[in-house]
Amino acid sequence: MKAKEIRELSPEELNKKLREAREELVNLRVRKQVGQVENPAQLRTIRRDIARIETILKQKAATAA
Repeated sequence: MKAKEIRELSPEELNKKLREAREELVNLRVRKQVGQVENPAQLRTIRRDIARIETILKQKAATAA
């Protein structure tokens, strides 16, 4: 997900996306331990998406305050 797309979302939608991304990351980590991950680079992209979402949430909170 691109930063531009993330910025267009509301804080509620961002929190929902963040929860979904974290759940997906946990599931991928479990599958990695079992050896069922086809694309290990997907872990990295999800971690980066989580970081982007958290950063933009903090920026929106700072501008609202």
